[in-house]
Amino acid sequence: MGTSNFAVFVDLENVGAKESLLLSIIEKVKIRGDILLGKVYGYTDRYTDLKQCLLSNTFAVVPSLRWGKVQKNNLDIQLVIDAMEVAYTNPLIDSFCIVSGDSDYTPLVGRLKSMGKHVLGISRSEAASGIFVNACNEFVFLESVAKRPPKKVKKEERSASEGSDINELVAQVETIVSDQDEEQMYASELKDTLNRLRPDFSERSYGCATFGKLVQQITKNSDKLTSWMEASSLMIGLSGESEDAGKLDKSNWLPAFRQALEHFKDEGFDRVNPSILKATIQTDYPGFEEKQIGFKRFSDVMKALEKQGLLTIEMDDQRTMLLRIN
Repeated sequence: MGTSNFAVFVDLENVGAKESLLLSIIEKVKIRGDILLGKVYGYTDRYTDLKQCLLSNTFAVVPSLRWGKVQKNNLDIQLVIDAMEVAYTNPLIDSFCIVSGDSDYTPLVGRLKSMGKHVLGISRSEAASGIFVNACNEFVFLESVAKRPPKKVKKEERSASEGSDINELVAQVETIVSDQDEEQMYASELKDTLNRLRPDFSERSYGCATFGKLVQQITKNSDKLTSWMEASSLMIGLSGESEDAGKLDKSNWLPAFRQALEHFKDEGFDRVNPSILKATIQTDYPGFEEKQIGFKRFSDVMKALEKQGLLTIEMDDQRTMLLRIN
């Protein structure tokens, strides 16, 4: 994954007013490298809850004056101008993150790539243009970035730390490791990543004298992680399927889907792409297939959920299927 230097440009209308989503986006970028510059566009008084997050991450804001119907286009143009100015004047920045799914940004992506810049796109699935998605070097749907509530530790005995939340750290480390290409990394790289995400991070806060001992505590409290020595270096990676992941069948599939839909709704997503819903279920229940719950295709699952009143199947202007959560 390397340690790239990012400039991040966020269309707030695409993200919404959820601080948790903005923090998840920042975490996603910081896993990949440092954020040297950040800007959000369309800031209004409705986003006052984001002030602490924006200030602590040194993001600048471009306010929305809400003057006429062309205001959004004005902000789009401003984002493009700012991104190109950074690309030409700041040689330290080698990567750009554009949080928007608007196809109008496709020429910008093309120009940035022609300058040797890496472009990461992030957007809601309902607002993501297929043209923009394919133009980026890497694209992540915002729904998959949204935080899931951390599970409780599986062990009866807690770690040595009582003052710090080991559950939260374990969940964060699982996210970091799963985001790696090979789902494994050097422990030293993990510590560097944690320092980017948490400037006040210290293994001593968790009652450990060394980071290696903290890694042992993390893996003890995780069903997903394991650590080992490789050429005198400590490694950490995913261990495979969770021991208590369980399987869905005809008797328990509906509550699992209901919980996933409620999570999206709570995070401010009114509509999601079917592939996002399926990926979420497969994350919680590895190896999930429609046949396990009595359906031939995932479209049949969606129809059953619609009959239950949990969602409504819709088609957008590009004839892409979306699920409106009821």
